[in-house]
Amino acid sequence: MDPNLDLVLERHIRAAPADVWRAWTERDLLLQWFTPAPWRMVDALIEPRPGGRFHTRMAGPAGEDVASDGCILAAEPGRLLTFTDALGPGWRPAVTPFMTAIVTMEPDGDGTAYRARALHATPEARARHEAMGFQAGWSAAADQMEALLAGG
Repeated sequence: MDPNLDLVLERHIRAAPADVWRAWTERDLLLQWFTPAPWRMVDALIEPRPGGRFHTRMAGPAGEDVASDGCILAAEPGRLLTFTDALGPGWRPAVTPFMTAIVTMEPDGDGTAYRARALHATPEARARHEAMGFQAGWSAAADQMEALLAGG
């Protein structure tokens, strides 16, 4: 962890690691929680294998349309999902990379120790992501994931 380049969200999720994994890797589940309200997910394609695609498209309340396309770097079911927008599907270099995400899931009592870490190339990119609302947004999304997995 480099505090000048990385942002981290850590929390306990009241769901099994296998369920958290499914929420990250199954399209129908990801569409329900990944973007904090009032934004919403309108498309996703996740191929949870090294070199696979990690594509999302979000719609904002004022008509914003934000797509992200990236590459899965590591995928260990129920344990680890790492993806980046620095590479596209099949390891193709991206034109304007922003971040790499490392999401870990570990058994923790009645649920999962959940950690999402966003790595950036420069302090400026980290600051921009923080200003975009990383903590509030990723926390709200994790709340939505937990509610979805609890059946709420």
